[in-house]
Amino acid sequence: MTTAPARPATPVGFRGDLTLFTAIAFTVSWASWAAAIGLSGSSSPLTGAFHMFGAFGPLIGALVIRIRRGRSGRPAPEHAVRFRPAALAWAPLLLVAASGIVLAAAFIAHAAGAPAPSLDGAMDIMEDFGGPAAFLVGLLIGGPLSEEPGWRGTAYPRMRATLGRFQVSLILGAIWAVWHLPLFFIDDTVQNDLGATTPSGVLFTVSAIPMAMLCCYAYERGGILASIAVHFATNATMV
Repeated sequence: MTTAPARPATPVGFRGDLTLFTAIAFTVSWASWAAAIGLSGSSSPLTGAFHMFGAFGPLIGALVIRIRRGRSGRPAPEHAVRFRPAALAWAPLLLVAASGIVLAAAFIAHAAGAPAPSLDGAMDIMEDFGGPAAFLVGLLIGGPLSEEPGWRGTAYPRMRATLGRFQVSLILGAIWAVWHLPLFFIDDTVQNDLGATTPSGVLFTVSAIPMAMLCCYAYERGGILASIAVHFATNATMV
């Protein structure tokens, strides 16, 4: 008994995947965050739950696309990158670069009139989480793990079928910046503390583009684990 060969993946098919992924990522995230915004000021525990669930929009979108690809019999995109152990040699440099971009943005914002960077806020957040260990786990789950399989693991290789690295990184960075915008209006988020129209808030939004470029470069070098590590370093430094 013979089996039919897997249908080749085409740019047209990738466009369908990208449209569906983006729709799911934004719908799940923004609907959850809209609920959190509606509950802001009410001291409801659901505010935090909706905030956290919204972060999983990209991951849910990625899972749907993965299931869809499996059912259709299509192979993985040509530009999908598996983990490369050799990329570990680049890890320290990438992590330093990620933290450096965040710190540079913080000092630029300070020069524009924002408060100076301080560890006090991070210590308060750690206490709210129940200690450094719980804080780091929450930081890993509520950002790198919930986003990178979507933005880098799903969207990036499909966009690379028709666009260059720089173009894809730039577009994904802009999309990523827009996706984060509702967080400015949810109580007790880092973005809300920064303020959407303050120098710090504007720089946070703009910095999504160079951070996306760095995460995409990390993905190209070492796969999804590398981009997760860079994303984690970014968030840890930002807090």
